[in-house]
Amino acid sequence: MTVPAPDSPVAAKIFPSPNHGPRKAADGQEGRRPDMLILHYTGMNDAGEALQRLCNPVTEVSSHYFVFENGHVLQLVPEARRAWHAGRGHWAGEEDINSCSIGIEIAHPGHAGGLPPWPEAQINATLQLCRDICQRLAIAPER
Repeated sequence: MTVPAPDSPVAAKIFPSPNHGPRKAADGQEGRRPDMLILHYTGMNDAGEALQRLCNPVTEVSSHYFVFENGHVLQLVPEARRAWHAGRGHWAGEEDINSCSIGIEIAHPGHAGGLPPWPEAQINATLQLCRDICQRLAIAPER
């Protein structure tokens, strides 16, 4: 059996999350092409626990990619699918952000963890991943 390759060459491998569905267009049709990139930090002290949360069907949350502190990148959801990372978010007239975006979760404790510095390896990997996604999907700078 052939193991599928990640959509981005920046991702080391696929670590599948069951939390995804079809992308929907404003007219209700499936198959919308993503045209927005959204970065989140996990807000959890432990990267492994954050990754498990994104892959637990009970939580109903996910992202397309996960970036560890050491710069290791995993793909959790195929880019063609709708990951559940933005909740019921809306922006610039978009009412279903999850259907039009690629979500990247960056392991970091955030404000609750005292806002530690971002590791250089993680920043570099995130930049590489963002550049790759935006170039391949022709995502405009404002999106």
